[in-house]
Amino acid sequence: MTEVMIEARHLTKRYGDVKALDDVSFEVKKGEVLGFLGPNGAGKTTTMKILTCFIAPTQGTAKVNGVDIFEDSLAVRSAIGYLPESTPLYTEMMVTEYLDFVARMRGFRGEDARKRIAKVVDQTALGAVFGKEIRALSKGYRQRVGIAQALIHEPPLLILDEPLSGLDPNQAAEVRQLITHLGKERTVILSTHNLAEVQTTCSRVLIIANGKLVADDTPEELRDRAGKPRVIATFVAEGAELEKVRKVLAGIPGVAEVKRIDGGGTEAEYALTARGSDDLRPMVFRAAAKNELNLVGLEQRGENLEDVFRDLTMADAPETAKKTTSDEKKSSEPEKQKTSDAAPAKDTTSDTEDEKPADADKSDDESAA
Repeated sequence: MTEVMIEARHLTKRYGDVKALDDVSFEVKKGEVLGFLGPNGAGKTTTMKILTCFIAPTQGTAKVNGVDIFEDSLAVRSAIGYLPESTPLYTEMMVTEYLDFVARMRGFRGEDARKRIAKVVDQTALGAVFGKEIRALSKGYRQRVGIAQALIHEPPLLILDEPLSGLDPNQAAEVRQLITHLGKERTVILSTHNLAEVQTTCSRVLIIANGKLVADDTPEELRDRAGKPRVIATFVAEGAELEKVRKVLAGIPGVAEVKRIDGGGTEAEYALTARGSDDLRPMVFRAAAKNELNLVGLEQRGENLEDVFRDLTMADAPETAKKTTSDEKKSSEPEKQKTSDAAPAKDTTSDTEDEKPADADKSDDESAA
């Protein structure tokens, strides 16, 4: 039996002249917890909908659990538990009624359905709210109910689209712990913008930007690949002594760059980038002692995943996306007023879907149950 849960080959999706996905290929092994990252409009939701057979690719194909999405889409869907970003719940139902409804929709009846409901309630810790109406539940418990409906048929693959969206820190920690536990028993794909979630939960990361796959690594390998570790040195210094600190740090062998990163005050914080892989901390300590500098802090930091994400997703972004709004801010208030009087306001409502064309199917998520 194959050890590959998902095999995507040359997935391309076009909407007229817009290419939402551009020749994307990847594999996901059984038992992996995969973080699927990308900015809005990158192609994440398009990819998820292709894998779950909600839409078909323009070119390419994919296999899920060894089954081709074109040859047997029903078998593919039965192998997947899917939680869309907009959790598909009938809020007027009680939790018990909703899970019974989902079980029957999946074809389970009687004792088999009761056993499956009891199992997912235990897995998602819903016992305390089992008899309550869904509309009376907190956002965190609603997410748990959504995960329970995705698990009720015991799928080998679980796809979660922004499962921590809108949760407070306590709720997010609980759901994150649940996802980690579920990842021990099945393959999990986590489509998210929450980079802290990926660092703590996922064993592998795919990053997509402008419809193209730009990274496929572990979180640690991504940080290592993106840049060399930095040493952060903190000194008590003011006035002319600040220049002395900078010169001493710049003169340390192996230091490629010195940059002050704090906003002022009596404590000055500097980031030092190494030329090679040597640990700069012993050299910084010795240089500070030799030159009688007041060193009060010294630590080594790798580039965090947020920095890596920005580097990878902005590298191929259109120039208009990279520009700041500084030019816009230069315009005077009278000019702004004149513009607003001359033309109707533009609709700036954003869409969380990756595929923006107006004729795209907007009802896909509703069929997730």
